[in-house]
Amino acid sequence: MKTFIRIFMIIAMLFLWSSSVFGQDNLHFADLGNYTLENGQVIRDCRVAYRTFGVLNPAKSNVLLFPTWLAGTTQDLVDLGFIGPGKMADSSKYFIVAVDAFGNGVSSSPSNSKSQPDQVFPQFSIKDMVNAQHLLLSRYLQLPRLHGVIGISMGAMMAYQWMVSYPEFLNKAVAVAGSPRLTSYDLLLWQAELSALDACRGKSQGENASMKTLAAIHNLHLRTPRNITANTTPESFPQFLAEMEKNFIKRNAFDWVWQLKAIMGHDIYRSFGEAIDPAVKTIRAKALIVWAQQDLTVNPEPAQTLARSLHADTFEFAGDCGHLSFLCESEALRDTVSHFMQ
Repeated sequence: MKTFIRIFMIIAMLFLWSSSVFGQDNLHFADLGNYTLENGQVIRDCRVAYRTFGVLNPAKSNVLLFPTWLAGTTQDLVDLGFIGPGKMADSSKYFIVAVDAFGNGVSSSPSNSKSQPDQVFPQFSIKDMVNAQHLLLSRYLQLPRLHGVIGISMGAMMAYQWMVSYPEFLNKAVAVAGSPRLTSYDLLLWQAELSALDACRGKSQGENASMKTLAAIHNLHLRTPRNITANTTPESFPQFLAEMEKNFIKRNAFDWVWQLKAIMGHDIYRSFGEAIDPAVKTIRAKALIVWAQQDLTVNPEPAQTLARSLHADTFEFAGDCGHLSFLCESEALRDTVSHFMQ
């Protein structure tokens, strides 16, 4: 059957490079100790996971930061072909630092914390993730600034936050299928997911099995009705749903909820009294803002509004893949980002 499930789920084959210049680096961890969040809570024994690719030039001026999306990992960024020689984050030209977000099960998360497991884990924000990334770059990696940051979905929310939190630290920002702040429609989707998990919590099948209930809800919004209808027949629907459920049941419910709550609280204008103009005056980075007009997961209107205010470069996906357009139209996205970064 024709289906875009494979675009979303199947890990692309890795290319192994013998040269250290172009090779995929191993996973590293920066120990931040007891890390204080903006709400005053503390992540004890906080760790941030990251990978580096490419070669840092003598001037340290070719650094790209690439944070992860909801439930995504830095390994996903590589496996799906976003990082590497000639890729969107081109390791033959740039020194790329890919960072695992809090709550993804690799960096400090409810699922891997020994002293603050599951519901005891502090609630972090998108801003907390960005602050930790800045600490990693400036203190641990001794990097003076970024040439750019590239973020997709939740990673794009971090790119927007970088623009206002550290305006002097980066030259360029690429935000793909993300939002500077959520609309009521966005909040409705994420609340539906939280409510579904709450309803299943404590049942005999266990916390992770409750993620099965999210498969249909989440995937209902990832692509457009037309795209799903064209690529999944009624006869193949049971297989389609089973594959989605199989993928979701592997995920940790607490990690998902904590990242969802970070997304729901995201608003780069909060520090500016909810006003756009003061935020725009703060931003120094040149921006490329990318959206899909038919995105049912992230409403594109706030991104479009900010793009107009910044006179930013923009790109709109032409197809009907909705939120997953960054996968369906990855070559067009790669070329656009490459041109912008140069």
